This record gives sequence, structure tokens and C-alpha cells, in this order.
Amino acid sequence: MKFKPHNYQKYCIDKVVNTEKVGLLLDMGLGKTIITLTAIDELKLNMFEVSRVLVVAPKKVAESTWFREAEKWDHLKLLKFSAVLGSEKKRINALNTPADIYVINRENIPWLVDYYRNDWPFDMVVIDEFSSFKNQQAKRFRALKLVLGKIKRLVGLTGTPAPNGLKDIWAQIYLLDQGERLGKNITVFRDRYFNFYRSRSDPYGKYELKQGSDKSIMDRIADICVSMKAEDYIELPDVVDNIVSVELDAKARKQYEKLEKQMILELNSLEEITVANAAALSNKLLQLSNGAVYDEKKDVHEIHKCKIERFMELVEELNGKSALVFYSFKHDLDRMKSTLAKTGLRVRELKTVQDEKDWNSGKIDILLAHPASAAYGLNLQDGGNHVIWFGLNWSLELYQQANKRLHRQGQKEKVIIHHLVCSNTRDEDVMKALQSKGDIQEELLQSLKARIEKYTGGKKQ
Repeated sequence: MKFKPHNYQKYCIDKVVNTEKVGLLLDMGLGKTIITLTAIDELKLNMFEVSRVLVVAPKKVAESTWFREAEKWDHLKLLKFSAVLGSEKKRINALNTPADIYVINRENIPWLVDYYRNDWPFDMVVIDEFSSFKNQQAKRFRALKLVLGKIKRLVGLTGTPAPNGLKDIWAQIYLLDQGERLGKNITVFRDRYFNFYRSRSDPYGKYELKQGSDKSIMDRIADICVSMKAEDYIELPDVVDNIVSVELDAKARKQYEKLEKQMILELNSLEEITVANAAALSNKLLQLSNGAVYDEKKDVHEIHKCKIERFMELVEELNGKSALVFYSFKHDLDRMKSTLAKTGLRVRELKTVQDEKDWNSGKIDILLAHPASAAYGLNLQDGGNHVIWFGLNWSLELYQQANKRLHRQGQKEKVIIHHLVCSNTRDEDVMKALQSKGDIQEELLQSLKARIEKYTGGKKQ
């Protein structure tokens, strides 16, 4: 197939070719992969500017996305790939296989740096989902930092560079300029652009942008970053959010409220309610909303079938249309699979490249996936236009990225995102937080405080 780049894609290709270290902060669906591959093809095969290219990506993306994208386009046919995946023996064999582009999952970056030590061979590195390098203390960041001086060209690709605010952007920009624009270390960055606040409810404290700092930060990095939103450059079908209310029956409501009260009162007895213990309780309450909970031994106890039953009604309402279904907990997956097994529908878990291909070929009616394993890079827009969230989670980044598996370039139909929300449960709090797109941690704490007051009137027990 012949590649006819849009004007914005031509601009980005030129930016990568002409800028040694660059961040493409492109919204999902704008074609980050084809842009980057076209630039690599130009730099390696036409300009002879680079010799060995390393692509670092989430595991499932590393397994297939880059190879398949290159196979689609005529001008990329000469590029040779090697997948540095699997066991250590397989990874070493892949590194010793002649190729132009070597693709590795991000978890193996510390191993790769240690393997080569002082003989780092990659003069160009592409980091797919750049935001996964936002933590300056993570092993993957610290390992890559050791070899920055040996990397001539670096490209960072992401649609969500700062999902939790601009405090996340320092480490990513450091990989591009080694601290030139935002400071040599995270402390300098925070002191310059943020104020620090600590409260009794959050002893760890949090950083808030100083007035005008957001513009200052973006101005500082504008020369090495390209930021584009999909709605400004491509016309995608609309997205329709559908909130599907799930009502608990009398018995289930009684069980839910009893367990919710017990757990919230236990939490309220702590000296301080932190994000960590608030998140742990929220996790348990979300399990309850979905219908089952784990005990200390990881045994599953089903509390109600209300959400499962509503889920099956929703599947029936689709009238044969396929659906990509996201779940939160393994017991959700197991209960859905058990129930769906009685229907005759073609049901599959998203595990392999073949599952992705079969979905896009119309061979799957219900594709079950965890948002963490399907959030990045996968192209599922050819297989359907319905997303069902059986269970929600507090990660705005995972939520947005997962929905973009269907709502991306090539989708021909309106994308409908169904949210199964159990009324008067923690589900409603999470749905509200995701819709507000604000400070998710603050939403978590505030919504939990409201539930504490429901049972205590604001008093410590």
C-alpha cells in the first residue's frame, strides 16, 4: 500500500529527521508509528544518518505493532526487524541477528543496558509510550540514563505525556536534553515550577503548579516537542458515552452496605487516611460493586449477580454486534467467561497477536481484555465499535488509552462506550472522577471522605 502522508504527518516526519532528540506528543490515532518508521527509513536507507535503531515499547506492542505497520506500506519493505523478546537466550539471539530495527519491551531495558555495558550499539532509540518513563526513580529510566551519551538520536512517542499533571514530564524531557530545559534534577524542576502542600489527610503532600508555570514549561520544551490533538487534524466518528445503571436487588444491597460500612469504619479508625490505604479500600469496594470479593487467602466470594446479569442483557441488546469488554479483576473475567460459555458466542481473551488479527477479521463476538494489557498501541478499530466497561478503575490514562483501541484512525462507525455502573456504590465515584478528568487522587480521597461521613457523621470511631 502506498503511503500518502497528511500535512501534519509530513511536518512530524521532517521534525524527527531534522531534530536529533524530539518528543512527538501526538494524540492517539494520529499515526505515531508510521510517522516514526518513515523517518527511520529516511535516516537509515537514504541519508545514512543512523545504523542500528532500538524501539522500546509495551510488551504487546513490541510483539506485533511495529512489524505489522511496516508490512502495510510499500516504502518500508526494505526495513528489517528483530524482536528482542522472550527468554534471555532468545533475546541474545535476536540481538545477534542482522537487522535495521530491534524491538524490545520496556521491562528489559535494564537487562539490555547491563548486557552491552560500555559497548552500547544503538545510535537511535525510539520510546513508544514515552509516559511510561515518567518516574525518575524507575529502573528503566535509570538504566537508559546511563547510556544517553551514546545515543545520537532519541524519539519519544506518547499521546498522554502528563496524565497526572505536568509534574510527570520532567523525566521524559530529561531523556531528550539531559536537563537543559527543565533542570538537571527533579528537585530543581519542582522548586522552580511548583508549590508543595501537605495536609492532615495527605501526609505525603502534593505539588501544585505555580501560576503561569504551565505556559513556562511548554514554552521551554516547544523546540524539541510537537504536540497535536486528534480533533484538530483528523475527522473521527463521534464517541457516545452510555452509562448503564445496575440496580442491586434488596438482598445484594443489604450485603453491599453491610460490607461497605464495616470496611469504611475500619479505615476511619486509622490515624491518617492516605492515598495508599484509601486506594486499597476503594479497590475492595469496586470488587463488591462488580459482585465478588477476594479474601485474605485470595479465595473468591460472590456477593451478587446483578452486574453480570445486566452485562448479559447488554450483550443481548447489541443484537449480534461484537464488543470489546474491559474487566478489572480476575474474578470478573472468570465469572464473565463462565456465563458467556452458555451463549454460543465466540468469546476470546486478548492474549496474542492472533487474537488481535481474529478480532479485526470479524471472527470474535466478545473480546475480553484488561485495560493494562490493551491500553497501548493495539489497533482494534476494524473489529467493532462497541466498548463495554464491566469494571472501572481510577487510572484516567488507562481509561482513555483503552477506549482509543477502537476510536482511532480507520474506524468507520460511531464508537459507543458502555459503562456498567452499580448505583449508589463506589462505581459512581470512579465514573464521576473519570468524567471530570481532574486530579484523580484528590477525587479518590474526597469521594471516600463523603462515604465516611455517610456512616460516621464526620466523627472518628
